Amino acid sequence: MAGGRPRGFDITQALNQAIDVFMAKGYDGATLADLTSAMGINPPSFYAAFGSKEGLFRQVVASYGEERDILLESALSAPTATEAVERFLRESVADQTRSDRAHGCLYIQGALVCGTQGEQVREPLTKARLAGYKPLAARFKVAQSTGEIAPEVDPDSLARYVCALVHGLAVQAASGATRKQLCCVIEMTMNTWAATIAGTPGKKARSSS
Repeated sequence: MAGGRPRGFDITQALNQAIDVFMAKGYDGATLADLTSAMGINPPSFYAAFGSKEGLFRQVVASYGEERDILLESALSAPTATEAVERFLRESVADQTRSDRAHGCLYIQGALVCGTQGEQVREPLTKARLAGYKPLAARFKVAQSTGEIAPEVDPDSLARYVCALVHGLAVQAASGATRKQLCCVIEMTMNTWAATIAGTPGKKARSSS
């Protein structure tokens, strides 16, 4: 394609700008004009670099996923599962309310407006949303073996609970909640966390998998 110069712009910056568009309009709602305008490139450069809107979106999801993986790994490095959860929630909120990006979470907003045109990208988004619970569940199993989490608490269900909190915070962030307001929600969660992991004596853990 004559005139296409994929090396003439910063790919990382372009992907970050594309995240904003997809978070604001969803996959189906984002047009080529929306994307090229936000990214500051022309259509030939767009097609030379990404091939199609789907190609761009898959790169955006991969780039966003790397950021989320780093965030989760950082949280899981905390000494206890309780500290790991609080760090994960707080760092997620910090990421969801960044000043240089649309607020919320790409995994949630990118798929909310997703009809037949976006069917091909629905599955990767679903997998991305569910992937985070597995490392959390593994961390909770370790915490269970050390006595931090009661034996009757199901680690898988607990991990899904934490992920549901993160996704809910993202929806709140996208709806205009401030970082301070979301941190208040985290404080409420952590105030009841000890009771959550204490379980109910006499009941055995039931796996949700």
